[in-house]
Amino acid sequence: MPALWKSRKNSKTQTKMAKKNPWFDKWAKKAKEKGFPARSVFKLEEIQKKYRILRPGFLVLDLGCAPGSWSKFAAKLVGAKGKVVGVDLQEVKISLPNFVFLQKDAFTLGNKDFEALEIKNFDVVLSDMAPKTTGDKFGDHVRSVELAKKAFELAIQLLKKGGSLVIKVFEGEKTPLLKKEIEKSFKSVKFFKPKSSRKESREIFIIALGFKG
Repeated sequence: MPALWKSRKNSKTQTKMAKKNPWFDKWAKKAKEKGFPARSVFKLEEIQKKYRILRPGFLVLDLGCAPGSWSKFAAKLVGAKGKVVGVDLQEVKISLPNFVFLQKDAFTLGNKDFEALEIKNFDVVLSDMAPKTTGDKFGDHVRSVELAKKAFELAIQLLKKGGSLVIKVFEGEKTPLLKKEIEKSFKSVKFFKPKSSRKESREIFIIALGFKG
């Protein structure tokens, strides 16, 4: 099937947006100063400060990882004994000993992709995947929910008992139903809106903790 999702915006796109948007410029500049390719790192940083999902030695799956900010942040926290596996349609170049990149569509991802890495289960699954927006808010919302459902499906297959899941989704009428579905498999499920997200943005994150297995 054709790719339903897009990679995170690359640095050239970020530069163009920064020139037009002071808010974007603030976070993009801050990310660059700290050595991260995109402002999205601050969203994960906020999630980490509040929920402590990443710990030394953890195995992390990062869906929609381009251009690499989340993976780089996670790799730093899990340390040498941990590992981050990033998945994206767009190539990601991160030179870290505990980072592995798979250039694949999340909809074709399966257990066999991790056999060579000798990974059976992950402690954390992250998804910052987003649909190719069309301007049709409801349509974009529906496609976003489909991506979130795929991330949830992969989490069910790949998470260790007690593991955590973070999913980005566009708010809309189907979002509460998605949350209820995820609640069946996790002990705690909450919505979270990072301060580094634009106020007008419809993105929200679902934080699911304590996978029941």
